[in-house]
Amino acid sequence: MNPIITLTSDFGLADHYVGAMKGVISRICPNAKVIDITHEIPLFNVYAGAYAISQAAPYFPAEAVHVVVVDPGVGTSRRGIAFRNQAGGTFIAPDNGVLTPFWPEQDRLNVRELTNESLWLSGHSITFHGRDLFAPAAAKLAAELIGWADLGPPVLDVVRLPNLKAVQGRGGQWAGTILSVDRFGNVITNLPSRIGLSPGFAVTAAGHEIRQFRRTFGEAAPDELFVYAGSSGYYEIGINQQSAAERLGVVPGHPVLLAVSA
Repeated sequence: MNPIITLTSDFGLADHYVGAMKGVISRICPNAKVIDITHEIPLFNVYAGAYAISQAAPYFPAEAVHVVVVDPGVGTSRRGIAFRNQAGGTFIAPDNGVLTPFWPEQDRLNVRELTNESLWLSGHSITFHGRDLFAPAAAKLAAELIGWADLGPPVLDVVRLPNLKAVQGRGGQWAGTILSVDRFGNVITNLPSRIGLSPGFAVTAAGHEIRQFRRTFGEAAPDELFVYAGSSGYYEIGINQQSAAERLGVVPGHPVLLAVSA
């Protein structure tokens, strides 16, 4: 058996943090195939972490275990949790809303709090739960060294990120949120591209109004802010070969508005 464990974090690669987590996994489950989704989530940004894992996890086998460590509340009373998605996949993360994209609004969730003391590394730190709790929990699940029910008690009141889904208002108005900014500076919103835009549409972010739609970057004029339908199924804001995020001055979590027609 060669289980798959993925890692997503805001740790970056300049320090030892990612390597230490992989070391823990290799000792507990040496046959595991460890795949990095990204370690370049903007620091402490749970919205960007939620977006990243939601875009990557569906492309993995159903038995994969996904570890997500974007954790500004590490060391506090926030819980560590394990979650099993009905569509397949197991997730290990802090209970801070980073798994919200996988949670239906009303269905009961298959979530456990990581309270079993055997999950922790000996001499664990209160500031590095990625190494000392999340990595060993994932490895022990993948290696079938612990059962699902043995992780800890069920969790019925998980934390959900607010405004993760765009909300339709009156008169063709949509209130949304910026989910992520990619390394090119493209601004990814949660406005679904299925909405459709009329010629008089306007997207407003940080006081800037964008009224141009382009199918590709090559169609845009130099220095032009424009809206396009991104590969994730959302509208995005870009500038050809420049950073739209820097121009707008926005980060994940900031609001964005769409008027479908003027």
